[in-house]
Amino acid sequence: MNPDKYSMSFTTGTLFHRESEIIAGLYLKEGDWNKVRDEVINKNLLQLRTTNSVKRICSEIISRLKQLKPDELELFVEGDHQEQAYLLWLAICRRYRFIYDFSVEVIREKFLTLRYDLSYEDFDTFFNEKMEWHEEMEKVTTTTRKKLRQFLFKMLRETELINANESIIPAMLSPRLIDSIRRHGVEDLRIYPMLESELQGCAV
Repeated sequence: MNPDKYSMSFTTGTLFHRESEIIAGLYLKEGDWNKVRDEVINKNLLQLRTTNSVKRICSEIISRLKQLKPDELELFVEGDHQEQAYLLWLAICRRYRFIYDFSVEVIREKFLTLRYDLSYEDFDTFFNEKMEWHEEMEKVTTTTRKKLRQFLFKMLRETELINANESIIPAMLSPRLIDSIRRHGVEDLRIYPMLESELQGCAV
């Protein structure tokens, strides 16, 4: 049995690109996640209709952004749109081990073997395989499972790791982004569809 339990609570929303920019920028000014959370909620900086929605989405975004190291967070704030998207994917993968493993074991492996089509069936097969090792997944209902799959694929499209036809897109990480990630463990670069030669070139 795998001792690391999967958290399957990533149905709050998808990439939250714009909202993450707001919250990350505020954190670099405040340096305190609690102050950031209070300000986002009190001023409704995410411009949502209900306070409960602001609280829920703000908490989710902060839980993701906390996964980024200080230099990664700084790069996120000052980076271009694609760098930001890749960093948000990194934050999501670190936050949700299930997504991390799916990225490495399914998306990356398909990319390396020149099989670029990613399907819902790939997700279902992976889910069933992992359920044998993670008993917590047995509690996931069929409806929730479909929602998890839908949200994951939407995040992949928003990150531009798959296109509208659900074909895998090679990740084109900038040198400074690669450098920032590898400082904290080159293995995290495996979540992106990149060639082995590119990864070896990134090794410290």
